[in-house]
Amino acid sequence: MKEITATELKARLDAGDDIQIIDVREPDEYAFAKIEGSKLIPLGEVVARMNEIDTTRETVMQCKSGGRSGRAIEALEAAGFTGSLANLVGGITAWSNDVDPSIPKY
Repeated sequence: MKEITATELKARLDAGDDIQIIDVREPDEYAFAKIEGSKLIPLGEVVARMNEIDTTRETVMQCKSGGRSGRAIEALEAAGFTGSLANLVGGITAWSNDVDPSIPKY
């Protein structure tokens, strides 16, 4: 499974790379702490809603620490998703630690 660190993702976004971020946490988690510009598709809905993920864009899957987003990637690949998927190592916690300390931790 392809992985990307929070600092690598931030650098790519700052460089203007066209990356979509899919957050697979639950709505209450997303409301509490999120990466600006990310789209919420909870893990339990990700396969049913995979048509909402643009296969022509690079996609980074994100959760709290990387476990659920990894499972989301496995589920999407098993369901035949053809786009480029990467897992954000450490999830929103790593983003808060390494990129934006204003993002609350839970």
